[in-house]
Amino acid sequence: MKQNKAKEDPNAMTFGGHLEVLRRMLFRILAVTTVLAIVIFFFKDQTFELLLAPSKWDFITYRYIEKFLHWLGSSFNFSEYHINLIATELSSQFMTHVTTALYLGLLLASPYILVELFRFITPALYENEKKYSVRVAITMYLLFVIGVLMSYFILFPISFRFLGTYQVSDIVESNITLRSYISTFTTLTLIMGLVFQLPVIAFFLGKIGAVKSDFLKRYRKHALVIIMVVAAIITPPDLMTLVLVTIPLYLLFEVSIGILKRIEKKGPSINHPKEGMAE
Repeated sequence: MKQNKAKEDPNAMTFGGHLEVLRRMLFRILAVTTVLAIVIFFFKDQTFELLLAPSKWDFITYRYIEKFLHWLGSSFNFSEYHINLIATELSSQFMTHVTTALYLGLLLASPYILVELFRFITPALYENEKKYSVRVAITMYLLFVIGVLMSYFILFPISFRFLGTYQVSDIVESNITLRSYISTFTTLTLIMGLVFQLPVIAFFLGKIGAVKSDFLKRYRKHALVIIMVVAAIITPPDLMTLVLVTIPLYLLFEVSIGILKRIEKKGPSINHPKEGMAE
């Protein structure tokens, strides 16, 4: 019976056909990412002005913190500092330029990549799955962007300021390589974008009934300790950054509990309502 239906279905696609669709999708993603990377490569001055801005003592985050403290009546001002960024290998600046353009090209292409992935999996989804899959994809991207922005404006500049100006002795001068700077920047930014997906993970676990809100509420204290350990692993080794990462991660944990509560009120988990599909 299944075989007859498969033969009668004009939209049925062979395994080779799926591979061909996947190949074309990957080619389009690669093409868009490459074009964006090339464009970014030619805007070198603007790109590195943006990337190196968090290393400056008068970065916008510090200015707004000072304005806020002045509004509260404090006269606090951040002290001026200067940290040298150096290149120790002949090709390091060029190779850093190339890899940075690729990273940023991939980041800018991420909305398009999500659209392509959604178009690829949509034919296999049921109507009830399509309704929330669009919202989930949008939510994932927005959470990723929030994580990236938090890293750029808060975590990385504060970490760089603390670690770059820390001295064990006045006779030891800090000279940080450009490769180390960009590597730390991209790693921390990517990690923050990924860890902000916690509510989405909770959504899927709740939909399949793997996790309940009562379970998370019962182990809140344990979760806080785990979050602090994770924050200590993914961030540079300073207390300020640890606190700045722990707070939003714990808030995301609480948001996840709220999501699970909402799913439990609605009742059914992910299901396939179309009747007769397996007949």
